[in-house]
Amino acid sequence: MSIKKNLQSIKETLPGHVALVAVSKTKPNKELLEAYQAGQRVFGENKVQEMTQKWEELPKDIEWHMIGHVQRNKVKYMAEYVSLVHGVDSFRLLKEINKQAKKSDRVISCLLQVHIAEEDSKFGLDESELKAIIDSEDFNLMENIRIVGLMGMATFTENKEQVRKEFSHLKSIFDELKEKLPNITTLSMGMSGDYTIAIEEGSNMVRIGSSIFGARNYS
Repeated sequence: MSIKKNLQSIKETLPGHVALVAVSKTKPNKELLEAYQAGQRVFGENKVQEMTQKWEELPKDIEWHMIGHVQRNKVKYMAEYVSLVHGVDSFRLLKEINKQAKKSDRVISCLLQVHIAEEDSKFGLDESELKAIIDSEDFNLMENIRIVGLMGMATFTENKEQVRKEFSHLKSIFDELKEKLPNITTLSMGMSGDYTIAIEEGSNMVRIGSSIFGARNYS
């Protein structure tokens, strides 16, 4: 199946309110262009260096989402162009994004990543860390970031009920946070293997890679 056909069949399954981030990490530019020519404009990368290279070479109306774990010393390389940072998993990272966004005279949209999985390998804030950020004075003084919502990754498991429970938990945290930050709108949860469950549990942004581009090439 072609990338275009894959995209079309996924978009047919998505409700109108759900945004699709095409996860293009490790994929060559020609495959991104194929998706672009099929109408896709939002792409997600997990390495700043690779994303920057693609940003330099590909059409300028692409929205680049940083979906991976971000090292603070790499923020400066993407501050000029990144549309949304999904994986803000510490206050120090948020401060660095604010600092670099200021240098680029931009306001960068961010999602706070919450740890909902039972796996230790996943990054993210726990609920007390999330609350500490939102309640801090420093947070209210940051003028070059905009918190637009939350992101979370479920446990990689065949147990659909566990996945559903984790997504449902994130949705309840999101609803609670909305009382403090009424402008948040984005709940990014769900990937190729579990996005249908994520949407049923309230996700309005899904990150899909292998179902569009095929298996990843790590060689």
